[in-house]
Amino acid sequence: MNKSYDLVTGKIGLLISMPHNGQLIPDSIAATMTNTGHQVPDTDWYMDKLYDFAQGLGISIIKPKYSRYVIDLNRNIDGINLYPGANSTELCPTTAFDLSPLYISGQEPDEAEIQRRIELYWQPYHQALNDTLAQMKAQFGKVILLDAHSILSHVPRFFDGQLPDFNFGSANGESCSSELINKVAQLDLSPYSSVVNGRFKGGYITRGYGNPKENIHAVQLELSQHTYMDEPSDRYNEQKAEQVKEKLQVFVQCLADFSQEK
Repeated sequence: MNKSYDLVTGKIGLLISMPHNGQLIPDSIAATMTNTGHQVPDTDWYMDKLYDFAQGLGISIIKPKYSRYVIDLNRNIDGINLYPGANSTELCPTTAFDLSPLYISGQEPDEAEIQRRIELYWQPYHQALNDTLAQMKAQFGKVILLDAHSILSHVPRFFDGQLPDFNFGSANGESCSSELINKVAQLDLSPYSSVVNGRFKGGYITRGYGNPKENIHAVQLELSQHTYMDEPSDRYNEQKAEQVKEKLQVFVQCLADFSQEK
């Protein structure tokens, strides 16, 4: 049993990945970090709580235990910027979204440390992701991967103004079939705003694993945190969350239905 992630296996061909849900930082890494780093403010807060209905639908779920500050599981280990021309954080981030330093000066991870984290945290998660998708493909013939994220509605470093509520990404149509993304685009998510392939088109996981020609369809959802939290704090707002979960369930059910269509 790997101690760096949790994997729950379901009964249908749909897997939800939550690569930024983790909050733990190993003591050896925490000793080199600033107070900002310790507080992990850029966590995709409460993803597991928001999607707590998924297991009952027979959906598989994979999520890491460790923070994206340890290593970002949604980045290419080659360091390729997924959004050329736009600001982005590294494989092992050294600054928070607000540009404040995550490490004590001079304590940033060097190449050897980054490689160590790849081997300890990145590789096991992606091996499990790859193996699970392969097993599901063999069993069901068609697989859907939902890469589930959330982010503050205002992050000047990454985008101007306020982000739409539901931000769907299919790598500009390359990570899933046009039929699936069209079904998603046509969902009634009111009163929430939504966009397809806007600022967030899908990160490394969506692009790396989505292969519609092989019947593996990947979709990313970047959910604005103001739909379920008291921004800019990390407080979960039960009333807001219950309302947005109704629409989340509509979206996830759409993916589940598509996964079971012959």
